[in-house]
Amino acid sequence: MSNETYSINEVAEMLNLSVKAVRKLVASGKIITTKVNNTYRIEKEYIEQNKDIILKESEKIEYDLFGEIVEHKVKPSVTKKVDIVNWADISKVWEHPTESKMTFVDLFCGAGGLSKGLEMAGLQGICGLDWFKEAGMTYQRNFDHPFIDADIKQQESKDLFYKTVNEQLSGRQLSVVAGGFPCQGFSMAGNRIVDDPRNSLYLEMLDIVNNLRPEFVICENVKGLRSMLNGGVERKIIQDYKAIGYEMNVTTLCAADYYTPQKRERVIFIGNRIGAKNYHPKPMLTPDEYVTTGQAIADLMNHPEDEAFNHVPTKHKPEMAKRMMELEEGQSLYKGYSDAWKKCPWNEASCTIKENHGGVNIHPKLPRVLTAREMARLQSFPDDFIFEGKKNKQLVQIGNAVPPLLGKAIGLAVRFSNNDLK
Repeated sequence: MSNETYSINEVAEMLNLSVKAVRKLVASGKIITTKVNNTYRIEKEYIEQNKDIILKESEKIEYDLFGEIVEHKVKPSVTKKVDIVNWADISKVWEHPTESKMTFVDLFCGAGGLSKGLEMAGLQGICGLDWFKEAGMTYQRNFDHPFIDADIKQQESKDLFYKTVNEQLSGRQLSVVAGGFPCQGFSMAGNRIVDDPRNSLYLEMLDIVNNLRPEFVICENVKGLRSMLNGGVERKIIQDYKAIGYEMNVTTLCAADYYTPQKRERVIFIGNRIGAKNYHPKPMLTPDEYVTTGQAIADLMNHPEDEAFNHVPTKHKPEMAKRMMELEEGQSLYKGYSDAWKKCPWNEASCTIKENHGGVNIHPKLPRVLTAREMARLQSFPDDFIFEGKKNKQLVQIGNAVPPLLGKAIGLAVRFSNNDLK
């Protein structure tokens, strides 16, 4: 064999595979490597001779919801759960909702997509909390109410949060605690969620709700939470909130149903302790009425580069730009990624917008990835909502956010539950 070798990253790019997939194939012995200066290298001639075999083996690799490789595929449940949902028709108040006296706090608020939506629904923001520095900078720029940059797991952070909330309320009732807690670490033993640094954040939110005693709770999460542990995580969340006095209803909502130009699905728990009926927002659009990617970002194609507007196009190497132009809509540039490096469809609502370790959605018409402003448009952020931090941090903030128009729909549904709409 020749002495020319490639790194794992180089092989991944050559074969259009994710780095995780190549590492998996190396670990399982499907790709033979040599160790050079404590680094794994792969012979050029070996790759050329075994390319087809390697690609065939890569098709056997399975990924979980978070892009992690799994060893065994879990068979889906044959029984389809039917949600008990009370639908609120918010169409008549959508355009010009009245101002409300209802108040909210937003945990794990990020840049403030949900907060923006709740404000658009007429609710009054009291406080946001997160520990993502750049997201906090964005939140502080775009909202008048306070933001707490702190670790929710630390008691002094919660004490500061409680103090700030009480000062802001100034004797008023807290109406809503909202939050999208991370869910990657959930596992269970019997009827108990096993301790994990990641799912402890869920328990922190539960503790804060129990301390602040808002009238309503909104929990937002990824759709995949519903199938975790065969539905055990969802049932446990409902049981935990019931134990502290909150009756919960849950269903999956699609952001495109509420004028967001993106088919982003999220599971939404809504609960209350005041004996009201929990409402979710009735879908307002049918799929043939969805706002399309083209309608949302066409005017930005010739927009000059503008850092202050978060519109800075990425400059790609010629080979990468060529691959992007040739990629079909709806397809990903790399195998193994369900959403990252995916080309958005022009004449449909966009696929899910996200930033995944550098993997950004690809523009349908131009040989580049989307700018932060284009991503923000597809997330339904208004143009005067400006993101802080370096561009890569802006992309993460936008990709992680709840679409504001989805948040608006949820806020209006909660107001409906509280008989607060005229």
